Amino acid sequence: MFGDTAAGGKAISSVEAMPDDAIVCGCNGVTKKMIVEAIEKKGLFTRDDVKRETKASGSCGGCASVVDQILEATLGSNFQGRPQPTNICGCTRYSRDDVIKNIRERGLKSVREVMDTLGWETVGCDLCRPALNYYVSMVWPGQSEDDQTSRLVNERAHANIQKDGTFSVVPRMYGGVTDPGELKRIADVAVKYRVPLVKFTGGQRIDLLGVKRDDLASIWKDLDMDSGFAYGKALRTVKTCVGSQFCRYGTQDSLGLGQEMERHLKCLWTPAKLKVGVTGCPRNCAESLIKDVGVVGVTGGWDIYVGGCGGIELKVGKRLATVKTEEEVMEMTAAFIQLYREAADYGERTYKWLERAGLDAVKKGVVDDLPNRKALNQRLEAALSVLKDPWRERTEGSPAAH
Repeated sequence: MFGDTAAGGKAISSVEAMPDDAIVCGCNGVTKKMIVEAIEKKGLFTRDDVKRETKASGSCGGCASVVDQILEATLGSNFQGRPQPTNICGCTRYSRDDVIKNIRERGLKSVREVMDTLGWETVGCDLCRPALNYYVSMVWPGQSEDDQTSRLVNERAHANIQKDGTFSVVPRMYGGVTDPGELKRIADVAVKYRVPLVKFTGGQRIDLLGVKRDDLASIWKDLDMDSGFAYGKALRTVKTCVGSQFCRYGTQDSLGLGQEMERHLKCLWTPAKLKVGVTGCPRNCAESLIKDVGVVGVTGGWDIYVGGCGGIELKVGKRLATVKTEEEVMEMTAAFIQLYREAADYGERTYKWLERAGLDAVKKGVVDDLPNRKALNQRLEAALSVLKDPWRERTEGSPAAH
């Protein structure tokens, strides 16, 4: 145990007291002696080095902290430092990658199965439980068990709670486009339910604010519109300009492409909120360069930007690719979004993930590697095929067709 001392008074760490034949990595049968010998004989300095040479910490990841301690004890002053902790939260020693690896390889399909199998030290918290719920659904679309108790209040209510305890209702307007029938229904609902505030949002939609919780289901039934998912870590909006259909400067049909993208990606859960912009020319009226995914019409094609943000931190998107057709835009952006869904931490916006993953690595997986791009699209389609509009399901008793 830490704190034990030898005769000379020097503290002995638990790994120093550990027998040479003690199993450190049970998944791969790696002993302490095997790790120490690899460090000394092959000049290893980091956990990744040890993982590469011995496979220790390369499976479930539960022994990662012990490997770090062995490195420190063996190298002394030459130890290069442990990696920054990547645990999901204080409830577990497992990192995000370790958790997903276990979910995939052990077929874990619920929050409870993950916690029971990996030996969660508590019942979980508001950091790990929503993350685990997302990860099992991302790995096993259509097979996982959705745990409503692991969702945050907005997602449980399918509406954004306001400071006074009321909610906002934001129906989806594909590409920011509506018609007189929809506008009349929205107006009728606002009058019928005495909605205190009707406001246009920055995402080209109409927000009904101050709705009582008991009125939510009735309002959605009367609206007969798809949910805008303004409350969730999901696709929010696809903002468009009118593009070549109406604008004399437009070089591409941003209106048509934006609506197609939003209809395709609606109801999609993502690690954090996801915003898309499609603009018909480089004048950028839809603010595409500060969206998670931005598409800009140019003469003869489209520029695709990723990792933009107009929130707390202002980030200009980075160019992912230039393509000629709308079909290429759809495929390339879908592959990027699925890669983000699979690789980002829960709650991590695209710009933060892109800084961590590196633009070159993302380009390699999405632009250069055609088979991988196709595979990413297939996995995204599998996820989309089982998604449901929560309010249509609740008010109609069956899921709306995606």
